[in-house]
Amino acid sequence: MNVSEAIRTKRAVRQFQDRALPEEVVHAILNAGRRAQSSKNNQPWQFIAIRQKDILSALSKTGTYAGHLAGAALAVALLVSDPDERFQTLFDAGQAAAYMQLAAWELGVGSCPASIYEPEQARAILGFPDGWRVRICLSFGYPLDESQLSAAPKKGGRKALDEMVHWEKW
Repeated sequence: MNVSEAIRTKRAVRQFQDRALPEEVVHAILNAGRRAQSSKNNQPWQFIAIRQKDILSALSKTGTYAGHLAGAALAVALLVSDPDERFQTLFDAGQAAAYMQLAAWELGVGSCPASIYEPEQARAILGFPDGWRVRICLSFGYPLDESQLSAAPKKGGRKALDEMVHWEKW
């Protein structure tokens, strides 16, 4: 699968098989995030990789739409320092998240971001130190419905390019 195909076919997967990911797949996903570009090569992130079902279940209750974390084979919490200090921090973390999700997709692993609306509750669950924040976790696993991996893109699922691109000026 090339990058263009991964971008074109990537789908959000929220339901997963009850099946562990091989260690080499977990490392490939995490390494993709580690290799993401960042402003001034600052690499402003830390990752917490979570596979224990009790932790995944507790974390799934920290966001209104984070329930899919409970069924994941792996979740990755993306931690950043105070994003108000450097506006690029959240953009950089987003790139790390995208790299991980695209690497997973290439390996036949689905994923979906979860917004963490209770970050202090997540801190208590994950035990990370002050000075770090978590607002996004990614769930990963083999899709319960394997046809998601090869489903054609939905017609009308994305706006046309000319609806969002302005050339030279608005």
